[in-house]
Amino acid sequence: MSHFNDEQEFEDWGPSKSQLKREAEILQKMGDELVDLSHSELEKIPLDEELAEAVELGRRLKPKKDESFRRHLQFIGRLMRSRDIEPIAEALSIIKNRHSTINARLHRLEQWRERLIVEGDEALNELMSQFHELDRQKLRQLIRNAKKERELNKPPAAFREIYQYLRGEIEDKL
Repeated sequence: MSHFNDEQEFEDWGPSKSQLKREAEILQKMGDELVDLSHSELEKIPLDEELAEAVELGRRLKPKKDESFRRHLQFIGRLMRSRDIEPIAEALSIIKNRHSTINARLHRLEQWRERLIVEGDEALNELMSQFHELDRQKLRQLIRNAKKERELNKPPAAFREIYQYLRGEIEDKL
């Protein structure tokens, strides 16, 4: 027989100890993400003065990766418990998504470069139909040089140059 009179009494106890620990770990992980950001990215996060100072100290402790850094992350998590973390989480999400978008663009450029070298004119025609502003002659020359480099096991100078050219011309349009 349970000593609880009804479910309401049990629910009034609040979150379990395990739930509180999970929430603390989430805040600590968010603090670690804040410490990993660059200065320019960190400026975009809405932090009060005390939390900003704690994150800055964490950035100085981070290279050591020792017990003091771990304890400091716990401290940052503790500070975050008393704050509205929703704006911080949103700003972090925007920064992460921007990184994902940039990485996806760069991967598409790498895929185009590889297709150009492997498929030749077929891939070049497809690329030119999507991006009319590219210089076909320059790309053909770079592709030819990249193929020669691969055949002769030379350093991939033209291979890199194709990527740089595509990045400069069409990265923002991908």
